Amino acid sequence: MFDFELVNPKTLESVPALLSRNWGETMLLAGGTDVLDLLKERLAQPQRLINLKSIPGLSYIKAGDGLEIGALTTIAEIAENAEVRQNYAALAEAAESIATPQLRNMGTLGGNLCQRPRCWYFREKDLICLKKGGELCFAVEGLNKYHCIFGGGPSFIVHPSDAAPALMAMGARLDLLSGTGRRSLALAEFYQLPEDNLMRENVLGPNELISAVKVPAPAAGTKSTYLKFREKQSHDFAIVSVAAVLQMEGKVCQQARLVLGGVAPIPWRVPAAEAELQGKTLTAAVLAKAAEAATANAIPLSQNGYKVQLTKVMVRRALEKLVK
Repeated sequence: MFDFELVNPKTLESVPALLSRNWGETMLLAGGTDVLDLLKERLAQPQRLINLKSIPGLSYIKAGDGLEIGALTTIAEIAENAEVRQNYAALAEAAESIATPQLRNMGTLGGNLCQRPRCWYFREKDLICLKKGGELCFAVEGLNKYHCIFGGGPSFIVHPSDAAPALMAMGARLDLLSGTGRRSLALAEFYQLPEDNLMRENVLGPNELISAVKVPAPAAGTKSTYLKFREKQSHDFAIVSVAAVLQMEGKVCQQARLVLGGVAPIPWRVPAAEAELQGKTLTAAVLAKAAEAATANAIPLSQNGYKVQLTKVMVRRALEKLVK
């Protein structure tokens, strides 16, 4: 065991001052589904844990000209919300696919977006892999069936969030708060590849936090969906997932956004596949061409070449679901 201070702040504005400017000295606690794992696995040993659940008003879903979701809103609340299910189907389906009912009732949207990698080498405390200051990414020569086929190197993790691909496909933005004030950031600019920052998966500063997520109102004719392939159908992280958003006018696609999950260190947008759809009548041949384009730049490792074909199938099925 190690000792740490548990702080229960009363206001959101007081949190940045409680956070250290140095990584690892302080941590935020929301639903706890990932943070408590990191503590128990000795992957994190902060001096201070800041319990965001002591702050009122951070759990809400507001619908109007778009959607605003408080960072402490639970995954279950998002999955069950009537407005989300009606107009933001990809987000509702992504939330519904996460973990178990118990974990969905604990886990929060902010926590889901900030999850650390599930790579078994990263999660094993006795293995000092590249992301923990070691010299090697053990996945390169080791067991890598779950690792990335896009954006890899020097580390080959995949991002575990289901909510992130759906929100990115819908053009979501984040409200962030730090000691220097508030800022708004597109979710597409939030995540960073290992080649840009090996130790962190997003651009949050050590004394910064997500306060809310905002999603623009869908344009007329917009449809969306989220499909997820996993080994255990009861509950599991994505092997491959696809968030698809199409703005249709009749049978013609005006705009398409496709974001993949489970295949890259960040939610992975595939503009080449989107280009195969935009301005076209979505026939079976067009959908197949888009699915093929989605994996054009894939670079699989020794044991995860199956993800290339699986990704093509998932993209095609997601698109077929939306054009029926």
